[in-house]
Amino acid sequence: MVSGYTAAADPETTAKALGKEMPISPKYAREVAGMIRGMTVKNAQKALEDVIDKKRAVPLRRYNKRVSHKPGVGPGRYPVKAATYMLRILNSANANAGFKGLDTEKLAISTITVSRGRTIPGHMPRAHGRATQWNQETVNLEIILQEVDE
Repeated sequence: MVSGYTAAADPETTAKALGKEMPISPKYAREVAGMIRGMTVKNAQKALEDVIDKKRAVPLRRYNKRVSHKPGVGPGRYPVKAATYMLRILNSANANAGFKGLDTEKLAISTITVSRGRTIPGHMPRAHGRATQWNQETVNLEIILQEVDE
């Protein structure tokens, strides 16, 4: 389990937010993070809202065999759950920046890190008294916003 932030940041010009053990797929969380990495906060919020509304597909860079192509993206999907949790953490980091007195219009995502969290064990009953593992994957998400000059 990740105990703190993975990247060092200047507290005067950055704002941070951390989400621990969120019940989303590590695969989709990594792809969504790759899509919004480096964007301004306003553009990232718009992109995540478009994914939630299924207007914009997230391109799948890995594990994309037999995935249908989406318009203008190539192989992609609409990971609504991952985008919802990521938008929640992004809004938290933006609120932290506003509280610190940073200009929220000039913020961009400088660091976004996805790491696997704890696996919550579970099982699913099957026929003849058997059971199959049905574990819940979790994700730790870290976002660091930094003021940029446009």
